[in-house]
Amino acid sequence: MKSLSIVVPCYNEEACLGTLHERLSAAALTTVGDDYEIVLINDGSSDSSWSMMRDLAADDPHVVAINLSRNHGHQLALTAGLDLAHGQLILVIDADLQDPPELLPKMLETMRREEADVVYGVRKSRRGETAFKRATAHGFYRLLSRATEVDIPLDAGDFRLISRRALDVLLAMPEQARFIRGMVAWIGFRQVPLLYDRDERFAGETKYPFGKMLRFALDALTGFSSAPLKLASHAGLGLSIGSVVIVLFILYAWLAGRSIPGWTSLMFVVVVLGAVQMFVLALMGEYIGRLYNEAKRRPLYIVQEIAGAENREGRLGQVADATANNDSPGGSGTLPTKRRSAAKARSKT
Repeated sequence: MKSLSIVVPCYNEEACLGTLHERLSAAALTTVGDDYEIVLINDGSSDSSWSMMRDLAADDPHVVAINLSRNHGHQLALTAGLDLAHGQLILVIDADLQDPPELLPKMLETMRREEADVVYGVRKSRRGETAFKRATAHGFYRLLSRATEVDIPLDAGDFRLISRRALDVLLAMPEQARFIRGMVAWIGFRQVPLLYDRDERFAGETKYPFGKMLRFALDALTGFSSAPLKLASHAGLGLSIGSVVIVLFILYAWLAGRSIPGWTSLMFVVVVLGAVQMFVLALMGEYIGRLYNEAKRRPLYIVQEIAGAENREGRLGQVADATANNDSPGGSGTLPTKRRSAAKARSKT
């Protein structure tokens, strides 16, 4: 067991990896000496990221490079790294170096002084981002804070230092659609903020275009709040009241012998009702889809290859037999610990 694991999900980050390794190594040496590991997760990159990770693992015994079988997405790649990390403390950081690794000593100092299990970074400023990105991020965090039953910190990303006991609780949560910063907030324990200025991306382009940001926001809302379903209920109640009012108006007009405007008002009502019904069905479909994905109980991630370490097992995913000495994927694979125990129990009965 290492004193510190630094977990870094990577997707097409070949331009950042060299500098990332240097800065992470320097920060770790300053903080815990030589007792650390850097866990790099290749999330199906199409550039030379994986070959660079293997070279780093070959040259530096502190580096553990994990190659996923395909692109799983940022949150599942991060889950894989957390699941396979061996540190007593775990630093979560992105590969783009917008979050400075040099804050690690201060984060550890804050954790010890405050006797906390989580120290999370809170962005005072966001250099290099467009006004649209800043505005949507600002609105998202505040909407999420109002809509969810969990107190999720404002303006905080995944950049944080986590204790082993907090991570063990996090890894006991097997849901498929993962919003890790919200899940960490949900587990409780003492969690304290650390204010910092976020830098520009060191190199490359953002891996979160508008479509992914929207999906991410929807996962966060549906994963931690029933407010969308309540909104559907409120809309249904409002439309029911409106329909009663319309019926009363029609009855009054009929008794008074007045003509009722026809096509325009009728089509307006039909369109509004149809739109609201489709919106409500879409919300219900989103929750039902989450239930469907959870019911399948598939592994959250699949590891094709690990370089720089052996005998890594996870609770939430599956590690195939391929290793740094055998680049070809395949084999029977290694079931997560809990599932393997259950399989043995079934075979005995």
